Amino acid sequence: MKLWSTFGLILKDMWSISFLRDVFREFVGTTLFLFTSLSSVVLWPHFGSQSWDTITADPLVTMESLHECTPDPLHVSLAFGASVALTCVCLGGVHLNPAVTLALVAGLRVSPWQAVLYVGAQLLGALTACSLLLGIAPASLRSNLGINELASGVHLYQAFSVEMAVTFQLVLSVLTVTHPKSAFLSLAPAVLGLSVTLGHLIAIGFTGCGMNPARSFGPAVLTMNFENHWVYWAGPCVGAMLAWLLYDLLLYPRWTSLSDWLVEFRQVFLTAPSKQPRSPESNTEI
Repeated sequence: MKLWSTFGLILKDMWSISFLRDVFREFVGTTLFLFTSLSSVVLWPHFGSQSWDTITADPLVTMESLHECTPDPLHVSLAFGASVALTCVCLGGVHLNPAVTLALVAGLRVSPWQAVLYVGAQLLGALTACSLLLGIAPASLRSNLGINELASGVHLYQAFSVEMAVTFQLVLSVLTVTHPKSAFLSLAPAVLGLSVTLGHLIAIGFTGCGMNPARSFGPAVLTMNFENHWVYWAGPCVGAMLAWLLYDLLLYPRWTSLSDWLVEFRQVFLTAPSKQPRSPESNTEI
């Protein structure tokens, strides 16, 4: 009986207007962020005032030669950083990233059942962004859509380590700047934008920089290319968990043992689901 009562309270809370608005913000935010960001990855060759039909009709310009070109890493890094910063300014405390949501769940800042819908909204937003990009890109460029691929000579363990490292610093930044007592709370969008930019500058040469499973998921589904796709989920998720462990258990410890964490988990998410936090700004006071 108690289990059914708790389940009923959870459903009642999850289907509130406030929570559904949060889920919708995740969808809109991820769509906006990835559409603007991935647009910088898709190759748009510059040939002066010539039209695209004129370019492709030139026998000296082959599709292979077009695809040999790659976007400038600095250009892409700045686009991703600026996009996430502006999205956070416009929509507030959105996650935009399943790895970030995972760390907030582990830190008892977001409930597991809320996180499922958040991640679902993020993945749907990624598919929507890539579908929009697919619709406006020239036919010869639609096989790319910014899909993440390992650079030549990069081994899987190296790719995993790089993805873990860049996501670690991103999630650590999220946990730091969104704490209510943080001196950088008002500058959170700018700090997170810098973190995303830094991650791309580091990882683009290795993996194309995923750092966000939703970002890797959208292009992979639209192009049906899942080669080494697990790296772009496992690396960021492990990095996010390590950042949570460092922040909540070592730098600013909130629990003395795993049993204390379990006790709080039961109290917050099982006995009082209506009091659950919903956003990164809802960090527990340390």
